[in-house]
Amino acid sequence: MGESLNLLPASFPDFRREAEKNLPRFLFDYIDGGAGAEVTLRRNTADWEAVQLTQKVLCDASKMDCSVELFGRKLAMPLVLAPVGMGGMTARRGEVQAKRAADAAGIDFCLSTVGICPMEEVATVSDRPFWFQLYMLKDRGIVQEILERARAHGVETLAFTIDLAVLGTRYRDIRNGMAGGLGPWGRFRSGALDYALHPGWAVNVGLLGGPHGFGNIAPYVKQSKNPRDYLHWTGTQFDASVTWKDIEWLRGIWPGKLVLKGVLDVEDAKQSVAIGADGMIVSNHGGRQLDGVASTATMLPRIADAVGDQTTLLVDGGIRSGQDLVRALALGAKAALVGRPWVMALAAGGEAALTRMLGLMKQDMRTALGLSGAINARDVGREVLLNG
Repeated sequence: MGESLNLLPASFPDFRREAEKNLPRFLFDYIDGGAGAEVTLRRNTADWEAVQLTQKVLCDASKMDCSVELFGRKLAMPLVLAPVGMGGMTARRGEVQAKRAADAAGIDFCLSTVGICPMEEVATVSDRPFWFQLYMLKDRGIVQEILERARAHGVETLAFTIDLAVLGTRYRDIRNGMAGGLGPWGRFRSGALDYALHPGWAVNVGLLGGPHGFGNIAPYVKQSKNPRDYLHWTGTQFDASVTWKDIEWLRGIWPGKLVLKGVLDVEDAKQSVAIGADGMIVSNHGGRQLDGVASTATMLPRIADAVGDQTTLLVDGGIRSGQDLVRALALGAKAALVGRPWVMALAAGGEAALTRMLGLMKQDMRTALGLSGAINARDVGREVLLNG
């Protein structure tokens, strides 16, 4: 059997394939890759695929509803665009395009601390609130100022990343020279030559898409001109000494919803509830931190059994389809977040491609709901699973 014509993207691998064509190698690998041998990266997707749904028929699928309520707001489907560092480099002013697409799809967008577009720019897209993701910096004064800015620009939900005390060892980034150590030829190959091989990106993003710094922290980073300069600054500012006491401090100064991102352990989940977090994201940082840890599909039901009735559970890592959204709901999440899918779609074709991908995910979810007998996303439970 021959290959498809590939005239239109139908699923995540299609968008990923186009992104790989369009992006400089270092940037594609930074987004696509994981830590170490990428065992956990592969598990994340494989373990969702292994979750088998039931097929139930004659259930009146005419009143199907993909919407859910999350933190008092309605989402058209149980999906949030996850924070992705440097996500805005995949298309011109990428986070702005992503926010517009999320708004149109009726879902929420979360801006990374190390996104390219500053919160002030993202806030101009619409009055719909967006989430903000925070890393703890050594300078707590900067942290407080960033939170005050976020609040002033309509942010109601703060996702605080707790699994970055030590940066994961990412072999692809080392091979591409993102960690430094390149000689003149290496710098030429990873820079000018790679850009010349990707002229569309070089012109649209490289030349016309600036500034290319991390917009949210730009006021605090002096004499930095490009993402690598900013990565060096964040490497010196990310605080490895963070403990639960710092979360208590954060809870005390942040008046909105506080969601802890990076919970992968039952005891940590219980502590998150005890400390007053409004929710948590079961996450292994997309397989980018500690290679070899469990997938989020494996840990979500265990954490749901322990604390699911006491908090708002979310999940990320390996979610690639609307069917995966139904699986996540069935295993105990209220919604899921996706990172690579939205930035790959942007790289493949900008806002229009992302809008298409979100539409495909919703249609895929409708199919899964209608043929599993669930019908209403808010009612999905383990009864839709073969081994539920």
